[in-house]
Amino acid sequence: MFNHIMMGSNDIAKSKTFYDAIIGAMGGKPAAQDAKGRLIYVHRGGVLMISKPIDGAAACGANGGTVGFAAASAEEANAWHKAGVAAGGTAVEDAPGVRQGSSGPLYLAYLRDPDGNKLCAVHRLPA
Repeated sequence: MFNHIMMGSNDIAKSKTFYDAIIGAMGGKPAAQDAKGRLIYVHRGGVLMISKPIDGAAACGANGGTVGFAAASAEEANAWHKAGVAAGGTAVEDAPGVRQGSSGPLYLAYLRDPDGNKLCAVHRLPA
């Protein structure tokens, strides 16, 4: 359904440090940077791009929005969370752990990036 996700940043260097860390914790490579300074991550078939807002206004986190990253295991979700906090992110919601979702048990870990965007590492557990 999705081609890519684009998120805004007020500080591309801070975002690169943060996203390189969390995507690296999931086995991904550091960002490529295009001629416009946008960060481009390609991992497991997904594309994430980070850019200063095109309209010149400040970037801000979406109220009610969350970007979910597929984790291969609970351990990978924990590594993602730990790397994110160490790289300038903020732990939010409950501590990483199992929660009951409408489709069965999930292992979830939540962070906010340096610009306030809410992120989640998700590992689906067997029912």
